[in-house]
Amino acid sequence: MASLGATQGRTPQGPGPGAASVGFPIPTPVPAPEEVEDDEEEPAEIHLCVLWNSGYLGIAYYDTSDSSIHFMPDTPDHETLKLLQRVLDEVNPRSIVTSAKQDENMTRFLGKLASQEHAEPKRPEVVFLPSVDFGLEISKQRLLSGNYSFIPDSMTATEKILFLSSIIPFDCLLTVRALGGLLKFLGRRRIGVELEDYNVSVPILGFKKFVLTHLVSIDQDTYSVLQIFKSESHPSVYKVATGLKEGLSLFGILNRCRCKWGEKLLRLWFTRPTQDLVELNSRLDVIQFFLLPQNLDMAQMLHRLLGHIKNVPLILKRMKLSHTKVSDWQVLYKTVYSALGLRDACRSLPQSIQLFQDIAQEFSDDLHHIASLIGKVVDFEGSLAENRFTVLSNIDPEIDEKKRRLMGLPSFLTEVARKELETLDSRIPSCSVIYIPLIGFLLSIPRLPSMVEASDFEIEGLDFMFLSEEKLHYRSARTKELDALLGDLHCEIRDQETLLMYQLQCQVLARAAVLTRVLDLASRLDVLLALASAARDYGYSRPHYSSRLLGVRIQNGRHPLMELCARTFVPNSAECGGDKGRIKVITGPNSSGKSIYLKQVGLITFMALVGSFVPAEEAEIGAVDAIFTRIHSCESISLGLSTFMIDLNQVAKAVNNATEQSLILIDEFGKGTNTVDGLALLAAVLRHWLALGPTCPQIFVATNFLSLVQLQLLPQGPLIKYLTMETCEDGDDLVFFYQICEGVAKASRASHTAAQAGLPDTLIARSKEVSDLIRSGKPIKPVKELLKKTQMENCQTLVDKFLKLDLEDPNLDLDIFMSQEVLPVATSIL
Repeated sequence: MASLGATQGRTPQGPGPGAASVGFPIPTPVPAPEEVEDDEEEPAEIHLCVLWNSGYLGIAYYDTSDSSIHFMPDTPDHETLKLLQRVLDEVNPRSIVTSAKQDENMTRFLGKLASQEHAEPKRPEVVFLPSVDFGLEISKQRLLSGNYSFIPDSMTATEKILFLSSIIPFDCLLTVRALGGLLKFLGRRRIGVELEDYNVSVPILGFKKFVLTHLVSIDQDTYSVLQIFKSESHPSVYKVATGLKEGLSLFGILNRCRCKWGEKLLRLWFTRPTQDLVELNSRLDVIQFFLLPQNLDMAQMLHRLLGHIKNVPLILKRMKLSHTKVSDWQVLYKTVYSALGLRDACRSLPQSIQLFQDIAQEFSDDLHHIASLIGKVVDFEGSLAENRFTVLSNIDPEIDEKKRRLMGLPSFLTEVARKELETLDSRIPSCSVIYIPLIGFLLSIPRLPSMVEASDFEIEGLDFMFLSEEKLHYRSARTKELDALLGDLHCEIRDQETLLMYQLQCQVLARAAVLTRVLDLASRLDVLLALASAARDYGYSRPHYSSRLLGVRIQNGRHPLMELCARTFVPNSAECGGDKGRIKVITGPNSSGKSIYLKQVGLITFMALVGSFVPAEEAEIGAVDAIFTRIHSCESISLGLSTFMIDLNQVAKAVNNATEQSLILIDEFGKGTNTVDGLALLAAVLRHWLALGPTCPQIFVATNFLSLVQLQLLPQGPLIKYLTMETCEDGDDLVFFYQICEGVAKASRASHTAAQAGLPDTLIARSKEVSDLIRSGKPIKPVKELLKKTQMENCQTLVDKFLKLDLEDPNLDLDIFMSQEVLPVATSIL
């Protein structure tokens, strides 16, 4: 219990440590913390609303991580709803809201989605609302009547409509209806405010548009086999159940972001590789600028500032719900001042680069206003000491006066206690006057030995209140007078400071739009600085783009992960484009680098399509609309599919969806079944693509099926090109050069790989002998030496059994002995 009091004893004493005791925390200087980290975020949830009508989609979703609504303007989609599936794969919503009145295509799609609830990741909940909730007029009314913190209260109804019209495309009718249905769902479920009063609405801090045009299609199997992402269990025992960390992956080596929102944006770019050349070149321009030696200091300074950009949406959400913490004000203050530092730095940089121009212009004086308000109002030291919001002096004269009274109470109460003691019984040795918030001023006296029963506590002229720690507490005429004169100072100060905090929150929320824009631009700068840092350390170069080229041209490319693990790495070039060599068939011995080469081509292409520099001397990337792979079988018990069936599904995706602009990487397809059947399937798939002629995709196929070439299962022509990994025989050893060249391998050299794996020499020799017999069509016979050794061992076993035989044993049955012991061994000997 917080209290403030003063004690007076019978023996006069000068002021000293025991003369006055202060329980109410008086602000004292405390060191400011070096860093205030973000609070642990709750897992983000996404709730998506979708409508489908006449071949068009209207989509909107609410993201709890930043309390914003994202919408996609009316967009055409195929009857199979491929675009909708792409959106679901990307945002992974927890719930899908739609109208109960749907056509056959949407019904079939939702039914298929519901039937996959056992799959990983967990499929979303499908929520049907009455079609009346998606009415156009009622949806517009919901949008216009919403309580949005980013719209100033001073706006009239007409100004609010004009303001929202500049953000929301009211001419996209499906999108407007989807937004209306989403608002209805949020209000009904009360997402994020389930425990708040019913008059507290779901916080909405902004509307953002997203589009999925110009995107390159990449499925989850490709992300996995190329090791673009790789999650591993967290090493901490406290996070082993729910925590994951990034393993050795492309994202892991490029993620050098200093703020969480930069890391989030980098992950978003990785899930949305694009063909938009303007966007890609704008990213590369920033990276190239920071790679110049004279700009290294500027890059490091900007990187330090970005480390102070914290989770602003979470703070704004707390302000909206009036749940602001003391640390939130410090985090916001440091974030805003860091943003001002970014603005000043970018104003000195070339304005020809769009990002620098945007930061210089859009980090407006509103940021300085916010920082100035917080700095002038919030008492950070006092707030940390009292663990609540406190204001600096000279902000409110009334608060200052009450604080002065509160600070002067100890000496004043000492005098009051002295006067009270003069009127008390002489048996009472001392007394004190204390102040307890919400209760007021009380007279406290020690309990005397004679005070045993409750009736003994009664003292004339005093009202007994309670007994605590052998102290009796009373109200006297003087304490009542103090209550009337001074009131409940503690609570009054807190109430007035809370009111000031609310007014300050309103000022900040009115400028939420600029804070959100700060986060968007700062996270973009953070990502590009991270990519520039990686490009500098790993020796990456800038890729070039050509809309006329269908494919890629890579000069001395490297695998970005393998070069970090290997002591030496041999670069390789790749070229696919035009009408020649659209299908590259790569053969070579085991462990010669075929799979690494395929992944290298895929990763370099992917990195260029997210706007990163690439590990190659030169790279020209053409119009690539998708990357398909069949490199590794992503097995899962939950799928209930065999390994070969998974392989077939991966190839089927490429066969059914690839276009002439697609890049396809296939490694060892057909090895999961009978050799003849697997070879036939591989040949059939390649012949299917060859039959497309000029519209054939760009394909790299690595295989150990040398019969594909030897039996001439593929037609000859300019569309197909044979490559191999260069090797050299040095006596019995096989030397790998890991260099791609034209030609066809003569053998898989499996025996050499087996020797490296540690198999016994006798087994390897026998396997080579059997392989030669199969290749020549001769019968395979047992090894004579091995057969003779086996016969001798069996003879010795039979002799031992006869020697152990006791012919005088009455229980011996010679017939059983001959049939069970002798005849089986004799058969193997003969």
